[in-house]
Amino acid sequence: MQTDSDTQQRNAVRIRKDAAMNTSVTIAGVELKNPVMTASGTFGSGMEYGEFVDLNRLGAVVTKGVANVPWEGNPTPRVAEVYGGMLNAIGLQNPGIDVFMERDLPFLSQYDTKVIVNVCGKTVEDYIEVVEKLSDSSVDMLEINVSCPNVKEGAIAFGQKPEALYSITEEIKKHAKQPVIMKLSPNVTDIAEMAKVAEAAGADAISLINTITGMKIDIEKRRFVLANKTGGMSGPAIKPIAVRMVYQAAHAVSIPVIGMGGIATAEDAIEFLLAGASAVSVGAMNFVNPYATVEIVEGIESYMKRTGVSDVKELIGAVV
Repeated sequence: MQTDSDTQQRNAVRIRKDAAMNTSVTIAGVELKNPVMTASGTFGSGMEYGEFVDLNRLGAVVTKGVANVPWEGNPTPRVAEVYGGMLNAIGLQNPGIDVFMERDLPFLSQYDTKVIVNVCGKTVEDYIEVVEKLSDSSVDMLEINVSCPNVKEGAIAFGQKPEALYSITEEIKKHAKQPVIMKLSPNVTDIAEMAKVAEAAGADAISLINTITGMKIDIEKRRFVLANKTGGMSGPAIKPIAVRMVYQAAHAVSIPVIGMGGIATAEDAIEFLLAGASAVSVGAMNFVNPYATVEIVEGIESYMKRTGVSDVKELIGAVV
């Protein structure tokens, strides 16, 4: 027969277990309080979502792409809804590194979260200029965008050719003081090969997947919906592809993998962790539900409690 004493004892054990639950992960020597971060280009530089999201709850904020000079981006229209997601051809519009350091970085520095700056460029020199300007800043890590499908110059060549990926990774590592995450393109023949190339060139971590190149045509007007003709597809429809590529990449390299692509719920995020991701980035869902990131953090915690997982690292790569 169960007694009140037995029930109290079980509750005490449960409370101790919950208190001991560890959600922190380490990426290239940088400890995040939990594995949930934002995906570049979907969260601005944090200020835009500050009234919806307590940035202190996130493992990291990954900024919108930052270039050495302001970029105007692509002509409009440059966003289109598609089944299961969206197409965008923004073209990495941004105000440039100087504005970022004067305006956005001081804002982010107020919060107890890691800051990862996404760096974009059209030449190796462009990337290096941004990397060097950030060298002595409070930024924790750099994510190098060599895989944006809607920027015609630079990114496609760097992200889809193994030799170009190796070269730019190696060069950036010579100049970077922070750990370097190389953001890989899914628009390649063999993602495992590209992951190995990035690792061999000195990358401290990799992130994937970036958007998948897509197209939409208006059949009534008989013309492309996007002025750029093609755009990057994101959203729930690409998640199975992303999970597969993250699994392949994680089993090809020994450096940490940050998984992204269609994450909408805590269940999605956990799927990426089980596939081998050490952390996850939430992207398009921020446009649908601005509270998504914190809800996913809380959902992972609930899952851990429900399944008796004391350390989130137990989930990473658990499915082989």
